Amino acid sequence: MVGQEYDRPVSPNPASERDPEPLQPLPLLLGTYTPKMDAKGRLALPAKFRNRLGAGLVMARGQERCVYLLPADEFRRIAVRIQRTSMGDRSAREYLRVFLSGAVDQEPDKQGRILVPPMLREYAHLDQSVVVIGVGTRAEIWDQESWQTYLASKEQGYSDIADDVLPAVDF
Repeated sequence: MVGQEYDRPVSPNPASERDPEPLQPLPLLLGTYTPKMDAKGRLALPAKFRNRLGAGLVMARGQERCVYLLPADEFRRIAVRIQRTSMGDRSAREYLRVFLSGAVDQEPDKQGRILVPPMLREYAHLDQSVVVIGVGTRAEIWDQESWQTYLASKEQGYSDIADDVLPAVDF
């Protein structure tokens, strides 16, 4: 019937029509924190991140040798998008293998601690001194020295590319 056409939700984003999962805003993870990792690889999540990451989260290899912390829903969304890429695309296959083979489900304990598996600690060169940063819909765990080096190397570029990356916004 004609009237029923108007009852369907209208998607403002054509890309969402290709994604079967509804787009729901995820809480933003923001800031920089410096918790200590213990000898067993346990790390207390920043209090502000605990509820935002949810009861279950996924840890995975990140770019630039960090560890991603993703809410389970966000991880699933990313994995589905990568898997939709053609199996004939060698780069997509290789990325998917590395990304998913390094992913681990986690549930923080009652103190809000997570266990960073040895494989991910080795990958990101993590020891006691770590930095946890919020990067929007994910958090990242960095070795503290690596983070400081990375941040210092990107500072000038951060200023230089602001006009290209940011939309025309009045600050």
